[in-house]
Amino acid sequence: MQLFLDTANLDEITEIAAWGVLDGITTNPSLVSKEKRDFKKLVKDICKIVSGPVSAEVVSEDVEGMLREGRDIATWAENVVVKCPLTPNGLAATSKLSKDGIKVNVTLCFSVNQALLAARAGAYFISPFVGRLDDINEDGCALVEQIAEMYHIQSIETRVLAASVRTPPHVHRVALAGADCATMPYKVFKQLVHHPLTDQGMEKFLADWKQAQAAVAP
Repeated sequence: MQLFLDTANLDEITEIAAWGVLDGITTNPSLVSKEKRDFKKLVKDICKIVSGPVSAEVVSEDVEGMLREGRDIATWAENVVVKCPLTPNGLAATSKLSKDGIKVNVTLCFSVNQALLAARAGAYFISPFVGRLDDINEDGCALVEQIAEMYHIQSIETRVLAASVRTPPHVHRVALAGADCATMPYKVFKQLVHHPLTDQGMEKFLADWKQAQAAVAP
């Protein structure tokens, strides 16, 4: 499973990219607005840091507006993926953009039927929102598993990108559920690497090493 960072903050992206494990970036209008920068310039800067897919979302609600924005966004960098919402107009725009050879991430998915529609429209990614389903007492990780299974049975190539991932347990659950990718906030990405036994082990190893070196020092 590929690991994506859900952010538009260049400092966060640069830090995690340096680990050598970052596969892509997802952004949305809310994340971009926090940075208070020109959208196009910001996405281009992100694409200079990350060579994998970088999702940038349209904000129009009508088909023609989505197409106009999507076709423009697709020219910003070779690794840009256009995000469209899972609405009737979003599906129509996805269908036309995908036929133009533009990769589309269909976002705000909350059901298997929606995922099937997105795939039929030509979506490159489908983004089921795990955390938001958990918020209404539904199992978001179970939805990821169901979509992945349905795509496998139907030989559908659309990639499952688990979104609204809020905790480390979400990450390992969607990995076991068969997600192709998972996108998460900076805080969650940082939590993946930490474990108290790792920290304790490092402290013990270093303390023993210092003690040994002091014993053999001239």
